[in-house]
Order: sequence, then structure tokens, then C-alpha cells
Amino acid sequence: QVQLVESGGGLVQPGGSLRLSCAASGNMFSIYDMGWYRQAPGKERELVAVMPTGGRANYADSVKGRFTISRDNPKRSVYLQMNSLKPEDTAVYYCKAEIQIQYRARYWGQGTQVTVSS
Repeated sequence: QVQLVESGGGLVQPGGSLRLSCAASGNMFSIYDMGWYRQAPGKERELVAVMPTGGRANYADSVKGRFTISRDNPKRSVYLQMNSLKPEDTAVYYCKAEIQIQYRARYWGQGTQVTVSS
């Protein structure tokens, strides 16, 4: 079965940086879109950044110019470099991937906590 495992979350001060990583494991035929979502307490899960296969990245307006998404397809991994972090970035960050085994479907990681506080 496919698993998505995130790492790199933690506690940082405002203005600091973190780099999140997500690696896909298990049997799969193809990996398509990979990206990151986040969910803060009392709020719905929202898109942060998505990197299509061979395409241009898409970012939420709130993170443009501060966050950068990248992929390493041979390693089946996606990364999120987060700079100039703000308290409002505090959330659980989830890795998302569209993966084909027999059929194309969306998979989610279990999430990693990012807390921005002084």
C-alpha cells in the first residue's frame, strides 16, 4: 500500500525558516500531482502549494514569495521551503499526491505540525 511520510515540522520564531519533506513509498505505477495543504485549529484544510508533473507550481496567495515547492521524482519526494514564517502559518501541514496503482487516486500523509511563535 502507498504511504506518504512527512518530516521537517517544528517550532520556529517569526521570520524563521523550515523545510518540509514528503516521501512516497510502496508499489505504484505513476505519481502525478504532489503538493502541500495545511489546516489550522477551527479552520478548513487549504491548499498551500501544488507541483504538477512537468508543470508550473501553484501557490496560495498568502504564501507567494515566501514558500517554494520542489520535487525529486527519482526519490518520489516533494519538499516545501518555508521562509519568513508568520504566526498565521501555524498549522498541521499535509502532503498530498495523486498516484496511480490500478487507478489514479489521491493520497494523504498523516501531517506534520508547524508552529510559529515568539
